[in-house]
Amino acid sequence: MKNNLIMALPLAFIAVIWVTSVAAKERPNESSNNLASLLQQKKWIHGSANCKSNTDPAIEVYKYDQSSYVLRQNKCATYEAPFIYVLFGNEKVLVLDTGATESVEDFPLYSLVKILIEEHSLQGEKSDKEILVIHSHSHRDHYAGDVQFIGKPNVTVVAPNSSGINQYFAFAKWPDGLDYVELGGRKITVIPTPGHQEEAISIYDPQNKWLLTGDTFYPGTIYVKNWSEYKKSISRLVSFSNSHEVSLILGAHIEMTNRAGEYYSIGTNYQPDEASLTLLPIDLAILDSELQKTDKENKVMLNKLIVLPMSTIQKIFSNVARWIIQ
Repeated sequence: MKNNLIMALPLAFIAVIWVTSVAAKERPNESSNNLASLLQQKKWIHGSANCKSNTDPAIEVYKYDQSSYVLRQNKCATYEAPFIYVLFGNEKVLVLDTGATESVEDFPLYSLVKILIEEHSLQGEKSDKEILVIHSHSHRDHYAGDVQFIGKPNVTVVAPNSSGINQYFAFAKWPDGLDYVELGGRKITVIPTPGHQEEAISIYDPQNKWLLTGDTFYPGTIYVKNWSEYKKSISRLVSFSNSHEVSLILGAHIEMTNRAGEYYSIGTNYQPDEASLTLLPIDLAILDSELQKTDKENKVMLNKLIVLPMSTIQKIFSNVARWIIQ
């Protein structure tokens, strides 16, 4: 369902942004459990059999509550169709990842975030909130949109590399320990989770009890660069989940179907039978148990996700890509 945001959009943006869900103010009695259930059941725009005739928006926006948004990039624009998370605090707006596309015309992410801030200001909130951009890791489909934010007033973009991580966050000894980001009445926990990629992080939002895990843990085929570090990261997330209330675990992609153990191949632009975006702490615990059974790098096939060690060629490409942005 479109909400008030569409009415506030310039006409040029109506064709590229679609807002789903009902604003929280329109459902004041909705419990957190019901909100979580709605997100679990959410069916996302999922591409087309013929992308040349696709008319889906560039960005689908799901308004979870008054201060939390889940965005998905058009599946026909990029088969990766990454998810982006926008969390509002009283002082700052956190943007986790910026998608796979640089072009403002094709993917107006910065403009959308500014429009969301304007909508909040019409409800009495600050109109000059700082935008803070961080990244789940440094693969290009998660930082390409940074160019839209870099150099803009009142915007901080944490570079998606080891230098950016070390300069902005205060980890005593990576990857041990935690750090925190204060958005103003909303304190986000940052958890190092290398393995898929060296600078990978996950974040915990205590307001929604979300664990946002990027490409470290999501319903799809997860390629692991450093097997030992990945095992430690999954165990770290299990330990964190055991000591904190986690309602949902949300990653950066959907690649599984809604049938156990079945997945879409890389490059697929049409996924009509997608699995839910959401995973649960029990799914994390199951993966951890499987990983701890052996020290060898082996394929782990579960009902909701698959974990594979990267090949030598994949590691070489990953190293080159990482070197470029360091």
